[in-house]
Amino acid sequence: MAWRALLASSKGNRNILLGGLRNRFERSEVRVSASFVGNSEVCGSKLGGDTSQGLFNSRCLTSESAQRSAPALQDWIGATVVPDIINHGNLQIENGEALYSAMSSRELLSTLFNLYLVAYEPLVDLSIKVLRLPLMKHAAFRIPVLQAVKQTAYSHFCAGENVAEASATLQRMWELGLKGILDYSLEDATDNDSCDQNLQGFLNTVQTTLRLPAGSVSFACVKITALCPLPLLERVSDLLRWRHLHPDQISLPWMQDTLPILAPSSPTYHTFTAPEPLTATEEKHLKLAEERLRTLCKSCEENSLPLLIDAEYTSVQPAIDYFTFSASLEFNKSAKPVVYGTVQAYLQDALPRLQLASDEATRRGIQIGLKLVRGAYISRESALAASLGAPSPIHSSIQDTHNCYDACASLMMEKAAMAEASVVLATHNFQSGKAAAAKAEELNIRKGNDRVQFAQLKGMADSLSLGLVQAGFQVSKYLPFGPVDHVMPYLIRRAEENRGLLSTTTADRQRISKELSRRLQAVIVG
Repeated sequence: MAWRALLASSKGNRNILLGGLRNRFERSEVRVSASFVGNSEVCGSKLGGDTSQGLFNSRCLTSESAQRSAPALQDWIGATVVPDIINHGNLQIENGEALYSAMSSRELLSTLFNLYLVAYEPLVDLSIKVLRLPLMKHAAFRIPVLQAVKQTAYSHFCAGENVAEASATLQRMWELGLKGILDYSLEDATDNDSCDQNLQGFLNTVQTTLRLPAGSVSFACVKITALCPLPLLERVSDLLRWRHLHPDQISLPWMQDTLPILAPSSPTYHTFTAPEPLTATEEKHLKLAEERLRTLCKSCEENSLPLLIDAEYTSVQPAIDYFTFSASLEFNKSAKPVVYGTVQAYLQDALPRLQLASDEATRRGIQIGLKLVRGAYISRESALAASLGAPSPIHSSIQDTHNCYDACASLMMEKAAMAEASVVLATHNFQSGKAAAAKAEELNIRKGNDRVQFAQLKGMADSLSLGLVQAGFQVSKYLPFGPVDHVMPYLIRRAEENRGLLSTTTADRQRISKELSRRLQAVIVG
């Protein structure tokens, strides 16, 4: 059965990996997989009567040398390595000894295993199919499947199921110099009752931070689609687009003060006819949604925990920006912002929208906070535009997206240097990280200045995260949090949205393999 295959592929993965390495040292002729050692000469001996292809080692060990090395291997697995020199001040990620100095070999092995799993698209596809089977409603099927997920994808990408597990995760990240962005991961709300339940979940998450290691959490985060029913967000977005196109033809009496939402180049193909005004009931529901966000912002403000508001689909992004900027005008009047919006650099109008909103915030004396991402809805956005006979709102090439991201980052960092804005550079791209680090030096933004921070998903681009930390920057990891079955819809959606990202972990895998090879060879030689 599919779930048995899934469970078999993951159950006891750490013991399998570590036990396999111990066994190889205890056999008369030992070889180490290329996954751990990298490119070396082929060792042609047999292992357990099996002839395996693609196994490499820097040397073939005799029984005597293997026995001498076995005790040292246990030390190698559990120990961290402290290099003589750590290069602070520059973004360096190729020196694995320095980069992974605070991580044990056991941690690196576990990371490597999970990166190989998520990079194998057929397995990701199978996992998604299994998790969507009707059989998931039955405990006899669901429990072993969720157990397999927790041992692999969940443990790799998430903080934990409860406060104790999240605290342990955050404590370990804190030891590595990283902070966490707690994500009470929820899907789109369908009605006001579910929105109210979601709000309580977000408020509980904010309170949870008080029980976690001090300073270990940098932000809370929220999706507006969890606080306002999606159909209402679509209605509000249509009205905002129509007002943008025909400012003299429409009045929006419910609209609060806000920053500019759309630019002249923003896509408006979603709204091709004049939308009906909001009904009295819709206006009432909109006020409820605004009050939910206000309540969450107040809680974050009281607990000195900034709030990141995620970007979503272009069909509802105008409404999301309306909520975000209205809250910003209310809560970002102090020296540092409480509310942060999100700009997706893969959208062609990203830079002009950012310019308009940030300039207006500066004119009003308001601190604007923004998170910059590349974006995760390429297939969805392109398909929607094509179905409406419109060009895609996405940049035509990945290089254009990179250029837009770097331009947005440069603009926000310049404003941060003048104490007019704060930015979270959420990127897994080393070149963007390097460019931002260089820009910080150019602008004389001091290392540790929390107006310029970096972020990555937990379990992704760890070499970039650690490199930035060792260069002196503040770096956070995005942490889904909660019971496995609660977080699963979120993980499935992220897997689908980030399919390309998951498959491009080659550089990290190579760096980890190279470092494990170096450590193993040090044990063998030493």
